Amino acid sequence: MMRSLWSAASGMISQQQNVDTIANNLANVNTTGYKKERMEFKTLLYDMLRQADLDPANQTGRPVNLQIGLGVRPIAVAKIFTQGNLQRTDHYLDLAIEGDAFFVIQRGEELTYSKDGTFKISVGDGSTIVTAEGYPLVSVDGESIVVPAEVPVQDVSISEEGILTYIDAEGVTQDLGYQIALVQFSNPQGLESIGANLLRQTTASGEPIYEADGDVAHPSRVLQGVMEMANVQVAEEMVNLIVAQRAYDLNSKAITTSDEMLQTANNLKR
Repeated sequence: MMRSLWSAASGMISQQQNVDTIANNLANVNTTGYKKERMEFKTLLYDMLRQADLDPANQTGRPVNLQIGLGVRPIAVAKIFTQGNLQRTDHYLDLAIEGDAFFVIQRGEELTYSKDGTFKISVGDGSTIVTAEGYPLVSVDGESIVVPAEVPVQDVSISEEGILTYIDAEGVTQDLGYQIALVQFSNPQGLESIGANLLRQTTASGEPIYEADGDVAHPSRVLQGVMEMANVQVAEEMVNLIVAQRAYDLNSKAITTSDEMLQTANNLKR
């Protein structure tokens, strides 16, 4: 069987996955805090037909190898954590992070991480700040952030360090006793996406580094009344989509050409 059939088939499979990744980027162009993804590829094994064996003494022999590649394979989908555009909303619970940090979200028994700062209120014994799915935002003390019932949530101010305060009836600024937890990772690309704009820590990402401990070189800022949009550039993704489509077409053409060559070889006996 001709090598080109299998090489082109691997190219078609890889480009299909590339198109899947691009389509996901385009689908999330309006998803708050979404970080675009990029498919990465590597070559497969090479078939060594003739090895270089140049003799340095008399400069005779073959100076280059005769190798034929056997295709391509996808190896990773890398998230690009560049800053998305910041859009002012003036909503008191829309928060954006300017920097590399993530919000900490309590999801059941585990801590997850997110760039999505469009928070809501869950009313009970006070007002708990939660995500749209109802997962609580976590403070530096590892607790859910609950605004007392007597404090109007719309009057709560959040500083750039994530500290929650409000102004009482006498016009005095009062500390609510909470600071929003912001964490960074040594390798954020190692985080696992689990849906709902949430990321999970893995061994590849490393342990979360809490900015409040002062162990980060570049602290982030929390901006209230602002949300971070997806960092997807539609024009760039459309160009990538065209390139992937053309690569898919060319690989299919290589399969057609290989098939025609095999047909010609089979007809020689007639």
